[in-house]
Amino acid sequence: MSVPDNWRPQLVALDIDGTILKWVEGAGMTHEEVAPAVKAAVRRALDAGAHVVLASGRSPHGMTRVADLLDLHSEGDEPLWIVASNGAVVFRYPPIEVVHEEKFDARPAVEAILARQPNAIVAVEERGVGYRVSRAFPEGELSGDMIVTEIEDLLAAEVSRVIIRDPDATADEFVALAEELGLHGTNYVVGWTAWLDLAPVGVSKASGLAHVAQALGIDAADTLAVGDGRNDLEMFAWAGRSVAMGQAIQPVLDAADHVTGSVYEDGLATELDRWFA
Repeated sequence: MSVPDNWRPQLVALDIDGTILKWVEGAGMTHEEVAPAVKAAVRRALDAGAHVVLASGRSPHGMTRVADLLDLHSEGDEPLWIVASNGAVVFRYPPIEVVHEEKFDARPAVEAILARQPNAIVAVEERGVGYRVSRAFPEGELSGDMIVTEIEDLLAAEVSRVIIRDPDATADEFVALAEELGLHGTNYVVGWTAWLDLAPVGVSKASGLAHVAQALGIDAADTLAVGDGRNDLEMFAWAGRSVAMGQAIQPVLDAADHVTGSVYEDGLATELDRWFA
């Protein structure tokens, strides 16, 4: 979508991993540190009056640390708006106050996947603690504690998000698996690795951001969205201007209005400085 020459975003929606934080080479995790150029650019956006909203597949407790690293909140400010779990959870911070949450019965989808991928690991969020997992994930891939739990117990109640991970498979294999199964009754997103996020139907970063925008009285057309993953595609379609990080996969690059430098080149700072220099 093209924006007017005098356009300036009122809401800046930012993915975290691969957008704000750099990927650890060869691992499904990011360095928990923000480049000075990125932090300074975000500060300029805030000082100009923009609302900066983190929008990630991470659970809430995995996002507050990044908000703190960016100094998004100062004493006396209104609590931040944050979109977590790929849009299934919207919360204010600090402190963490969940204001909107979507849940679903994940059992049919998970059972269908495990019938085809029996060695996959399953995880659901244990808010404020970490995750309940069928067995341990590779080190560094989940924030917080991992509490090993039987599959039956993991799926006993409705949840806002389920993670399926198979360290022995590839992302392309998971894309094919999800498309073949259909996964009726859920939204799904495949990550950089063999990592599958399941969420309620109709839930995405876009739906979470729409909730925030409505509360702030801001239109989607006045939103800048920056990301690098498949879970950013709905957000890109919703926002007035969508920008892909340079290292994103081709479908994400193709969906964006513009491509900035990679996360390793502080591409987010380059894009923000276009509007808030």
